Amino acid sequence: MQKNGSCQLSSTIPVEMKEGIPNPTLESINYTMLLRNGFTMNWTLLTKESCAKCRHSGGRCGRSNDREFVCYCSDGSDYEKCGKGLSLLKKGAIFGSLSVVGAVAMVLAYLCKKRLCNQKSMVPWSKKMNGFHKFEAVCENHAMPIPRRYSYAEIKRITNSFKDKLGQGGYGSVYKGNLPNGCLVAVKILSKLRGDGEEFINEVNSISRTSHVNIVNLLGFCFHKTKRALVYEFMTNGSLEKFIYEENYSKLGYCHLGWDTLFQISLGIAQGLEYLHQGCNSRILHFDIKPHNILLDENYRPKISDFGLAKISHREESTISLFGARGTAGFMAPEVFCRNIGGISHKSDVYSFGMTVLEMVGRRKNIVAGVDRTSEVYFPHWIHKRLELQEELELQNIVNEGDREKARKMIIVSLWCIQTNPSIRPAMTEVVDMLRGSVDCLQVPPKPYLSSPSRSSPTTSMSMIV
Repeated sequence: MQKNGSCQLSSTIPVEMKEGIPNPTLESINYTMLLRNGFTMNWTLLTKESCAKCRHSGGRCGRSNDREFVCYCSDGSDYEKCGKGLSLLKKGAIFGSLSVVGAVAMVLAYLCKKRLCNQKSMVPWSKKMNGFHKFEAVCENHAMPIPRRYSYAEIKRITNSFKDKLGQGGYGSVYKGNLPNGCLVAVKILSKLRGDGEEFINEVNSISRTSHVNIVNLLGFCFHKTKRALVYEFMTNGSLEKFIYEENYSKLGYCHLGWDTLFQISLGIAQGLEYLHQGCNSRILHFDIKPHNILLDENYRPKISDFGLAKISHREESTISLFGARGTAGFMAPEVFCRNIGGISHKSDVYSFGMTVLEMVGRRKNIVAGVDRTSEVYFPHWIHKRLELQEELELQNIVNEGDREKARKMIIVSLWCIQTNPSIRPAMTEVVDMLRGSVDCLQVPPKPYLSSPSRSSPTTSMSMIV
């Protein structure tokens, strides 16, 4: 209808609420209840005979504000007067209908936004939980199993109020625990969290993607306010470092491991890293391979643990971006702390593996300090020189030719792994093949000319999370 030179169209829609709910006035409409409970919309054509004629003639039945019935023709005119006079009315009706739809959409958008804001305000988590919620969403999207979540009270019961301490590191402490089903576990309590707890989320996220005989099994976790705990399968023989350093034999009472056992441990670590780099849907870079993070079960089978510094990437990516140094001094690849050497990649784990095996071979830290720095002996350079000169390796507990071959094979492979240029290092798949192959097929590699920074203890770590 036209009024005061303007085109205005108004429509009133009767609303039928659910039984027992009175029809509200316009001022008292509760749109939230209306949208939640739903409503029905009716319209009535009073002249059925005229509508039948309209349809028969090819028109569409309708109604307008000033008439009960209108038959719209294909050219835009009505049945009674097929001219241009009412085309404006039709345009006005269309415009009015679109306005109603737009208004309803705006109301729906406002209510949805208000409801979403109310829901967010009810979530009692701090910003530290946002990353963990994202991790849970990733697990659901990729159908990844999420380990069991324990309350802090359950963690205290499992560990008998943290009675039996197994060890301690820069991250916190590890306690022996017992599940209700009698299964022994190791519970790692994280005491120092960097950033917003990225290391904890990294560890749960990374290890949840794995399933391999040489990767430690994560059974559950605790994420309660400021409390963080990880529940792992219990490894009877603890960490590898207890069995390879001469200083522990008399002080802690551990026995020497034979060369066959040492060789099988090195092969198991290599297979675990090969799986992380090639066997998962995503490539997992550990960035902290060292004897302290290699656990041994009752049969001295190795399992890689501690994924707090791990980085997940696509297998197609040749290198990754990383800010700051990440890893432990003495095992850290040169490119991690000196970026002009090469890109950071899975070859950085290869370097750490090589340094770990060399410490197994020498049964000591790779750098042994004397009175001053000038008297420091760098074991990789020392053992490389003896190989080049074909001198006796002078290693402990070699009792037969089989021991000598295993030791030589471990040395040559590890020296290839610690080459300064990452492109020269073999991938872990090649490392596994070299360890399984004949020692006669292995050539002595070039002398590595740059080493990782020295460390004061095997647990001194330098890291910065991306």
